[in-house]
Amino acid sequence: MMRFPPIRIPISSAEAERHTNARRANFLQYTVAILIEIRPLTGVSFETMTEAFNDAFSDYDIPAKYSVEYLTNLVVRRGYRPDLAVGAFDGRRLVGFVFNCLDGDGAYNSGTGVVISHRRRGIARQLMQRSIDALPAKRYILEVIDTNTRAEALYRDLGFVETRRLQSWKFSGAPRTSAAAAEVGGPPPSDWFDMQPSWQNSLASIQRAREAFDVLGDQRGSVVVFQSNGDVPLLAVRRDVRRQGIGRDLLRAAAAHVGKPLRIMNVEDRFEGFLQRVGAERFVRQIEMVRSL
Repeated sequence: MMRFPPIRIPISSAEAERHTNARRANFLQYTVAILIEIRPLTGVSFETMTEAFNDAFSDYDIPAKYSVEYLTNLVVRRGYRPDLAVGAFDGRRLVGFVFNCLDGDGAYNSGTGVVISHRRRGIARQLMQRSIDALPAKRYILEVIDTNTRAEALYRDLGFVETRRLQSWKFSGAPRTSAAAAEVGGPPPSDWFDMQPSWQNSLASIQRAREAFDVLGDQRGSVVVFQSNGDVPLLAVRRDVRRQGIGRDLLRAAAAHVGKPLRIMNVEDRFEGFLQRVGAERFVRQIEMVRSL
């Protein structure tokens, strides 16, 4: 029997690199499958969640140094569901997470992260895909900082589309004026709104809150402010009395009321002019995205 020598077909360096990268990706996927367990966060403590969150966002554009109480209040207010949230575990350690929330037929991603030591292994994609497959909702909403292009690309690849651009601001306040400083019974009526509040600023989220909040104002306008962190989820002025400085005075009254700077999170770009005029400072821009389920 004749034996023929093996035939070696030359390939370009680019092709060789693609083959090498494919083998590396397959190896990493196999390694993750062996070492990492993906499962719900049922029974996982907020202490464990906070440790993982602070690690995952320690090198973020806005580094996280959250207390357990702060993170707990944040996700509970947004409708956190541990049975629908997803974690990646390396042994007993939580190394990746998606803090999923639910309200009616809508789901919300309150935070996706992977600890620094476990990045570049495809864990975030696996967590997001598990969420997409399992959530009992019709739409899935999230926000991503506009400079986080890697995360934005992942979300787009998973079928999310941009719905609007949002901005977050800080307002240090000024001496309180006499306008609109009294406490009133409830949040402003929705027919005063010029925009659909983002998920964390909705009336449903405010009503879920564990921490105390106050509503200041009168029949012309009102503002909701949280005492613990100065968060302002809602500010509204009746349409027929606008451009009289009422919104500015409401913010000043809220800052004086809580005794700390205010945080005005996730408002649409069109309010930039107003916030600049009253002396607020923008600190981040975000992209709101949604995927049908």
